[in-house]
Amino acid sequence: MSKKIKIGISVGDINGIGMEVIIKTFMDSRMMDVCSPVIYGSTHLASSHRKSLGINDFSFHPIKNIREINNKKANLIDCWQEEIDISFGQSTKAGGKYALLSLEQASKDLFDGNIDALVTAPINKDNIQSEDFDFTGHTEYLTNKFEGESLMLMISENIKIGVATNHIPISKVANTLSADNIFSKLKILNKTLIQDFCITAPRIAVLGLNPHAGDNGLIGKEEETIIIPAINNAKSIGVNAFGPYPADGFFGSTNYKKFDAVLAMYHDQGLIPFKSLSFSNGTNFTAGLNVIRTSPDHGVAYDIAGKNKAEEGSFRQAIYNACDIHKNRLLSKQINETPMKVKGK
Repeated sequence: MSKKIKIGISVGDINGIGMEVIIKTFMDSRMMDVCSPVIYGSTHLASSHRKSLGINDFSFHPIKNIREINNKKANLIDCWQEEIDISFGQSTKAGGKYALLSLEQASKDLFDGNIDALVTAPINKDNIQSEDFDFTGHTEYLTNKFEGESLMLMISENIKIGVATNHIPISKVANTLSADNIFSKLKILNKTLIQDFCITAPRIAVLGLNPHAGDNGLIGKEEETIIIPAINNAKSIGVNAFGPYPADGFFGSTNYKKFDAVLAMYHDQGLIPFKSLSFSNGTNFTAGLNVIRTSPDHGVAYDIAGKNKAEEGSFRQAIYNACDIHKNRLLSKQINETPMKVKGK
């Protein structure tokens, strides 16, 4: 538990705010007391972003590989050698190409156990598409590479919201949902709340799919045919799941405060209230996998890229969350390996 936590960091789209929030985060030397960061990018990229920010009193510690890590510095591994043109605020093929190079090398070190967790800066889900990246986001990419079934879980001090379906069109949500799918997500959510957040007997609220949670079938049958059976299945194995709740009234009445987490049926149903409540300090956690990955809750923000306007709060919180989850998993493993002995046995 006392070992320094190694956090790998992918730089995201080179023309967005990823490198800016990374630099601003580690300009505070106290972050090196929290973890040993390893940024997967290039010294030229970092230099270009520092110049745009007018920062002259900070630099990364360049290393060739993870074995050269300096636990007192913000380390940087060159994932490519060529100098590249930065086009702040623009979606380019280069932006996607180098974002993927960074992500691939960071993921490899995560797979090999060279780093303890991964924090990803935002990518552009369009320009990163290639033969090596045919996914709708980080969550799907990492799910394909690592063990487990993933759950996109947005977390903050105030609220945790998971989504039953990830990055799919609204027109496909109803046909994608099933009782088995929701039941599976509830099991993942329950496990991660216990294992990764140390919550005993967590209470989980489940949202309905339709307006007013279907109004007893008047506005849709999915609550009766899919969601309620999934909730009952979860209850049968000891998961404290409740609902389905109408999404609008659930958040408007602050009913969410009575629960440890919420399972939404689709992306915007969960992320709109989450970002309204926690945009500056919320993070995205890919629950359910055998590895730890977090990210800030914002995108590439092309509109402010290169203008020194990006706030690093969410990215810093993603670092904190990754470290906390790593510690909690170690603690959970230790407890399960050495259970308390009953007196007299």
